[in-house]
Amino acid sequence: MEKGGEVQNHQSSLAGAGAGIARQDGPGYTFGATPCGDGSVNFRLWAPAAAQVHLELEGGPPLAMAAVGDGFHELRRPCAPGSRYRYRVGPGLSVPDPASRLQDGDVHDASIVVDTQAYGWLNEDWRGRPWTDAVLYEVHAGLAGGFRGVQAMLADLAALGITAIELMPVADFPGPRNWGYDGVLPYAPDCAYGSPDELRALVDAAHGMGMMVFLDVVYNHFGPDGNYLSSYAPDFFRDDISTPWGPAIDFRKPQVRAFFAENALYWLREYRFDGLRLDAVHAISGPDWLPEMARFVRQRLEPGRQVHLVLENDDNLAGLMAQGFDAQWNDDAHHVLHRILTGETQGYYIAYRDDPTGQLARCLAEGFVYQGQPSPWRNGQPRGEPSAGLAPSSFVFFLQNHDQTGNRAMGERLISLCRPDALRAAAAVQMLAPHIPMLFMGEEHGAREPFQYFTSFADPQLAQAVRDGRRREFAGFREFSDPRARQRIPDPNDERTWERCKIRRDPQDRRAMLWRKFYGRLLALRRELIAPHLEGARSDSVRILAPLCLVARWRLGNGRLLSLYCNFSSRDVELPEDASAMQAAIIFESRPRPGRGLDAGRVLAASASATLAPCQPGAADTKEQA
Repeated sequence: MEKGGEVQNHQSSLAGAGAGIARQDGPGYTFGATPCGDGSVNFRLWAPAAAQVHLELEGGPPLAMAAVGDGFHELRRPCAPGSRYRYRVGPGLSVPDPASRLQDGDVHDASIVVDTQAYGWLNEDWRGRPWTDAVLYEVHAGLAGGFRGVQAMLADLAALGITAIELMPVADFPGPRNWGYDGVLPYAPDCAYGSPDELRALVDAAHGMGMMVFLDVVYNHFGPDGNYLSSYAPDFFRDDISTPWGPAIDFRKPQVRAFFAENALYWLREYRFDGLRLDAVHAISGPDWLPEMARFVRQRLEPGRQVHLVLENDDNLAGLMAQGFDAQWNDDAHHVLHRILTGETQGYYIAYRDDPTGQLARCLAEGFVYQGQPSPWRNGQPRGEPSAGLAPSSFVFFLQNHDQTGNRAMGERLISLCRPDALRAAAAVQMLAPHIPMLFMGEEHGAREPFQYFTSFADPQLAQAVRDGRRREFAGFREFSDPRARQRIPDPNDERTWERCKIRRDPQDRRAMLWRKFYGRLLALRRELIAPHLEGARSDSVRILAPLCLVARWRLGNGRLLSLYCNFSSRDVELPEDASAMQAAIIFESRPRPGRGLDAGRVLAASASATLAPCQPGAADTKEQA
């Protein structure tokens, strides 16, 4: 973090660079082509290295733009929505708008003027839902059949108990296939998924079913193909910090800060997303920008809206939860459970090798495992901040997601890597703990299709570099130490890799129906007994009963005591008398065995069970037996 005075300077600069927000000509964004409501469009580009910028409107001669200070070039012209345009920033170089709202094809093509106010919203009165209601479902729009395909899934997911869809990034990327993290035009939904209004229709339909929609956004880097900023705005990048994706984005510049802050506001305001998930913010070179951005968007949204901001942050900076953010993805919880379920200790799982039972206990009680301790994965460097004081709902709890599945060499899902009983136990802990659960697409019906890394770069050299880099990445793993073994790792640019990841659900598949019924039961319990009382919930205690076996307890907001007993070992564990569950209602057992499980004072092997105790000790509540 920067010193107080420097932060204040940045805040003042952001207010100046983003002053267009307050203008009265339409939504008034500082960047891009903004219809003004009178038949004209205001074109604005930050190009500090360009001596002169010309607007090239389709069908007309180049038009000189005025330099208006701070590196901005601007021109207001009569122009209809749907018009194609480019910016000529130098001899022989015409580029798309970096704040394009829509592309005429792909990232190298012309940008299109879009009227972001034209869509007729059906659910005008939607104001969102509390964060504590969230049950997230991460989905890749392309694999689901585009925006319309995701919309077609909504009714089924709502019936299951999902309350929030989280779209992987949709910002325009090169080619028709990509995870989305190679986006280069952060304001433009990729045409491969559908039109801007089809995206709005998806959000609108979800709201009509009482569901929130979140968007994953990437502010820490641009993809390797289609970004022209360095040719006319080299100040966008630093020359003193490198990242795995090239020079770091320079968040010291007020114009850069405004570009991304306005982008966050744009998705929340023009598409009515209910929240954003910010990708890998540990790679953002100016972390003081994060609370600044949170204030910026919250101050500019209409009163009464419930909007949620969620971080992915490998640095475990718990302090950000008090600075405008609702929650963080809890990689620690995933990693320790993955290590327990699979036994894997390679790669970053080495940091969870030695005391997985204690680490799981700490996750359930306090959120993060690493709260300032040295991490073996970081060569002994400390990681994280104390998190025990945070509410349980400050942590997004997942067993799988795009990263943790797709970053495997072969993209296998957990269902292919561990015992079904143990996986059901882990799912029960995830769904019934007071943390915010997130499912990865297909997880709810036990999908076995892999989720592998896929791209569609047109440049053969770039495609080869990605292929080689992917295979080098796994050279240190035992099973891929032989170069011949690494040839089995799927080629990201091969269309067959993409096809392999498509989920082909058979509605008559009995195994899939059983998994869906299992998740449906868990989510019904969460909806009825846990979610309404998460406000004010806090950790009560956690007790290790045996290796890989523990009981974690939370006091819910209504005063009731929620207990989760989990045993990931291969042996039943007898409960000590003072850890008995007899004074509480058993609401769930992943392996129901009447007379053998909790009711007999035993935690069965590869199982999880949950109980609710009444507010007053000793008064067993029989009404909520499951």
